[in-house]
Amino acid sequence: MSIHLSFQDNLFALKRLRLPTRYYHFRDEQNYIKLVSIGEGIFPKDRISTVVKLENSDLLLATESATKVYPSKKEFGINRIDIQLQASNLEYINDELILYKDAKFLQLLRIRADSESTFFYGDILSHGRSYEYFDFDTMAAKNSFYCDGRLEYLEKYTKSGENVKSYTQQSFNKHSLFAKIYVKTQDNEAFLERLEKECFTSFALSSNKEMLIGVISQNSMQALKSQLLAAWELYR
Repeated sequence: MSIHLSFQDNLFALKRLRLPTRYYHFRDEQNYIKLVSIGEGIFPKDRISTVVKLENSDLLLATESATKVYPSKKEFGINRIDIQLQASNLEYINDELILYKDAKFLQLLRIRADSESTFFYGDILSHGRSYEYFDFDTMAAKNSFYCDGRLEYLEKYTKSGENVKSYTQQSFNKHSLFAKIYVKTQDNEAFLERLEKECFTSFALSSNKEMLIGVISQNSMQALKSQLLAAWELYR
């Protein structure tokens, strides 16, 4: 199941739509696409692919609702996101990921950007359904970021629900909701200074200073999203 979106010189083309998803495209000062899922979520053996290709374009991409991942005895649900940016800007903010009890989930994210491109990408992890607390089986990810064809940052991990539960119980703030943010600007060091002045202290530069990686956490979804949106407003 897949969707492939493309913009060239800010002209939109839908290359493929083989997902139980509707999309809405608005064009004012910036292209804006909202993806609205009409499916029930990600099931075992599901393979979801999202491809976004921008050339000399500016896009804000958002999801309409949380992504639910259902229980599995063996197979992983897989979500693959492939983004290519050439002289473009992408702002992509996902709604929360809800991993049900015994869920198995793998995310494969790849962003390739040239030196002229910028991006703001955010993922949110919740503790599960209201009566669950990190009761999922396994969550794994491989997130890779390329700048001008060179690998700038690679993030790979596999976590069990018990790992995450133990971390939240032992950590000082005991927050149970998390957002991971990846940013590339035309001046990353200056943007890091702006973030720190606004009390965003958990951001850091990648090894070659080509991008920023940050984590924020809260105990309520409203507070977490407000903080994420505040960081996004600084980017904008």
